[in-house]
Amino acid sequence: MDQQGNDRSSDQGENSGGADNINTRHQRRMQRKKEVVDQKIQAAQRRTGVLLVNTGNGKGKSSSGFGMVMRAMGHGMKVGVVQFIKGAMSTGEEMFLRRFPEEVSFHAMGEGYTWETQDRERDIAKAQLAWEQAKRFLSDPQIGLVLLDELNIALKYKYLDIQQVLADLDGRPEMQHAIVTGRGAPQELIDIADTVTEMQVVKHAFKDGIAAQAGVEW
Repeated sequence: MDQQGNDRSSDQGENSGGADNINTRHQRRMQRKKEVVDQKIQAAQRRTGVLLVNTGNGKGKSSSGFGMVMRAMGHGMKVGVVQFIKGAMSTGEEMFLRRFPEEVSFHAMGEGYTWETQDRERDIAKAQLAWEQAKRFLSDPQIGLVLLDELNIALKYKYLDIQQVLADLDGRPEMQHAIVTGRGAPQELIDIADTVTEMQVVKHAFKDGIAAQAGVEW
């Protein structure tokens, strides 16, 4: 074999050894990670209903909430949905979920964005009516998950008594999950929540002049 052939054989051996080393190191890292994850899973054995809050200025708060609605439905859970601000126009979520009346009770109680309604007293009345419906869901042990979409907006503008809202959320059935969405979640709600996610804006098509569109924004 000539010198060139020997060089090629040597390079292939080194490359093979390098790949083996990378794979071995990766396997060891994943083994250590699995040990850590398994320990955390073992330590988290309590089962109870959780309160989740999706807030922040980024897109995806309601989308995440409705994703959990469908996830719950997939597990055979009954779901209650109350929309506090939206309602002036039907969303894709509403049109879809109304196909399953035996599984989802959907109430769009708002009349549109606050800058469109421009009527604080009417907004307060609609928010309070929506909360009465929310309370019915939050007292029903047959409902496994409750989505309170844009409730944070109603709290931000003080359309509802925050202490009453907190008390009703705290008094819900033990195994019932609740999701609250909307910008500007009050600190009192964050304090009692089990899981809080803040959506942040990186880019948004609207700022580049692209209109809100069905299937993406509503």
